[in-house]
Amino acid sequence: MITPHLILASQSPRRRELLSLLGLPFTTLSVGADETFDPINSIEENVQEIAIHKAKAAKAAYRGTVPAVIIGADTIVDHGHSVLGKPSGYEDAFRMLHNLQNNTHKVHTGFSVISDSHQHCECVTTEVTFEPIDDREIRRYIEQIKPFDKAGSYGIQDPIMACYVRRIKGCYYNVVGLPVSRLYLALKSFIPGL
Repeated sequence: MITPHLILASQSPRRRELLSLLGLPFTTLSVGADETFDPINSIEENVQEIAIHKAKAAKAAYRGTVPAVIIGADTIVDHGHSVLGKPSGYEDAFRMLHNLQNNTHKVHTGFSVISDSHQHCECVTTEVTFEPIDDREIRRYIEQIKPFDKAGSYGIQDPIMACYVRRIKGCYYNVVGLPVSRLYLALKSFIPGL
């Protein structure tokens, strides 16, 4: 039986690191996909749809001869049912972090696994509570880390920000960008012998 080629439809260094925890060989293929939220659908449904779009776009671009299993993912921060994606700049990042400090928010990652024969999609949610963070520390974090490519303007694994995490309820890796345990369980039905 041919082992399928595993592809991550992302160039995110964090997602690459997380997928490497599974100990499986894979390649990455980054493609453009529509990330517009549909206001009719829930946040969870939206991140799943975006993950599916990314995986399908990578599948359409794949030119290999070996069958492929493709992973797409999308992560957002949900604060009071307000979606916090990647910040547009410094002030937007400051506003997001100021609102998140001393509060609990949710991080949703939708992921999709597709092959020629079937598809799996789900959303994993983790709750994160931050300690109070004063404006000076927020500015120091933004200036040093430049979190402009991160949903909610932060990386839970980042220096400085890690000092302000009071509590996590759910999967830590989900907050970084990929719910490793749930993904591994899903991949078992796609990759023989896993």
